[in-house]
Amino acid sequence: MTRVNLALLAAVLASALYLVHVQYESRYLYAEIEKAQASSRQIEIENYRLEVEKRAQATPLRVEKVAKDQLQMRTATPAITQYVARPTGSQP
Repeated sequence: MTRVNLALLAAVLASALYLVHVQYESRYLYAEIEKAQASSRQIEIENYRLEVEKRAQATPLRVEKVAKDQLQMRTATPAITQYVARPTGSQP
């Protein structure tokens, strides 16, 4: 009878240790999920901020200012526009 009790005690201790290990793993994984969700929220916030900044940078007035200042572009006027005539006999 003593051997059976010792075997059962060993099984209970092994089961308890395994339960502690599983609980530890569960808490660790839950903490990792929380970290990943927080990181995801930060990335979403950064993405939203960048989208807003992109829209602010793409306004027509700003594009025109950059084109004039940095690219030295100028507005097309009839005085600088050259029209090319289509050769006769060509199809549209």
